[in-house]
Amino acid sequence: MRKTLGLVATAATLAAGLFGVSAGASAATQASSYVPGTIRPSASQAVQDAALMKYYDFWKKNFLTTKCGSGTYAVLSKDADHSFVAEGEGYGMTIAALMAGKDSQAHAIFDGILKFVKLHPSVNNKDLHAAEQDGNCKSVNGSDSATDGDLEIAYGLLIADKVWGSGGTYNYKAEAVRVINAIKKSEVNSSTKFMRLGDWATDSKYTNSSRSSDWMPGHFRAFEKATGDATWGAIRSKHEGAVSSLQSSYASSTGLLPDFVVNTNSTPKPAGSNFLEGPNDGKYSWNACRDPWRLGADAITAEGSAALNQVKKINTWIKSNTGGDPSKIVTGYSLSGSKLESDKHPCFTAPFAVAAMTDPGSQAWLDKLFTSITSFSPDATDYYGTGITVQVLIILSGNFIAP
Repeated sequence: MRKTLGLVATAATLAAGLFGVSAGASAATQASSYVPGTIRPSASQAVQDAALMKYYDFWKKNFLTTKCGSGTYAVLSKDADHSFVAEGEGYGMTIAALMAGKDSQAHAIFDGILKFVKLHPSVNNKDLHAAEQDGNCKSVNGSDSATDGDLEIAYGLLIADKVWGSGGTYNYKAEAVRVINAIKKSEVNSSTKFMRLGDWATDSKYTNSSRSSDWMPGHFRAFEKATGDATWGAIRSKHEGAVSSLQSSYASSTGLLPDFVVNTNSTPKPAGSNFLEGPNDGKYSWNACRDPWRLGADAITAEGSAALNQVKKINTWIKSNTGGDPSKIVTGYSLSGSKLESDKHPCFTAPFAVAAMTDPGSQAWLDKLFTSITSFSPDATDYYGTGITVQVLIILSGNFIAP
């Protein structure tokens, strides 16, 4: 997944016609209003929508497959350890639901991914999704769950309910509540209210650990609204407090969060090297790169969100660190802001644009980020960066729907 992507000289333009998508559609009529003070790119709506459609078309062409059975769609994770991973299916469901107003195929794609997900339940909780499938569409590597995938699957179902209602082939609201309740049962530590890494993470090493990119306040807010379960409000508050604590104690000058957090049963702190995935587990790396997007999405859609000041810290730092030049954003940082690598990747650049939307004084910076993001040449093997970029562009272009 660590690769350098080349830049093209001009801003993104739409090549219409892929998979029957119509070009140049205006912002979705059901899109959520952003809170006062939120800024958006200065480019015209047509330019913003064209950039979104370019990446969406590319994502559909290169990462969707129907090979896994009649009536199914699945998102290929070409740059992951396995052909299909849970977060990719979750991203696919969210993207399809959010693109309902622009793509006549979006509903079929959503239902096809949902069918694939339901065909691959976790061995630990049948209402969760087995996290990995091989090239033959068979669940592998223990057939247990990954929290980030299940969180996104449930969130996508709530968006689908808002967009299409729940009277069709699937009752999206009931499906969402089913998954949300399973997440609470098997992926939330009931003692600490922190998200676990998956339904497998119950042993002494992992039970009090978490992934900062699973700390999605907007998702927890939506889950509480959908279920009426106040526990989700307490879960959101617990994670909001941990973000502030980690920023204060370990990243006072940057606001950056680590990929993995330990000691969630006492005072949370960054994980050590090689805790789960590699030497940068306690740094701002390939998981935490999503944090500005997740925190920023809640900050711009929920009045009074605790994420507002948290993500503003990150925005202030990255704008200063780069001198306002997005081309200087690299693939990873220590929590104090030192560069880990010199490569560039859209999953690090794009989320900072959502953070920039929270600061009325960052218009020029946001415009540069938009140009940079839409000038990346999409990589047909990079499902991760492409999927994140599509979702960021949905937010930037005003097409986001917060359930």
